[in-house]
Amino acid sequence: MNLRSLLAGAAALALFAAPAFAVDYLGGAVKSTDIGGKMVLTDANDMTLYIFDKDAPGVTNCYDKCAVAWPPLLADAAAAPEGDFTVVDRTDGTKMWAYKGWPLYYWKSDKAPGDITGDGVGGVWHLAIE
Repeated sequence: MNLRSLLAGAAALALFAAPAFAVDYLGGAVKSTDIGGKMVLTDANDMTLYIFDKDAPGVTNCYDKCAVAWPPLLADAAAAPEGDFTVVDRTDGTKMWAYKGWPLYYWKSDKAPGDITGDGVGGVWHLAIE
């Protein structure tokens, strides 16, 4: 085997072994990050985002105690839809981001970037998967 073949093989291996790079959305406020082989939406600090089965596209149903445990990914008052990301009006007058219509939330018990402890909570909370 010659050196050229070894180098080509090593380069190909390095290409396939390289980690997936995050894709930024909303000016970097949201990213798509490989977590456990799934492309999960996270915020700019790599904190995992979730969706709620009891919501409807364009409608949040998480308020009061729910919103304390599952804080919404808030949007600025001037935020405008961008691609698959839309803005949902909350009954408290704030706005939050949604992905493909589904409002996005954090989970209070996720403490570090990449934590996914909210996935499956109550059978109604799920990772926001791209």
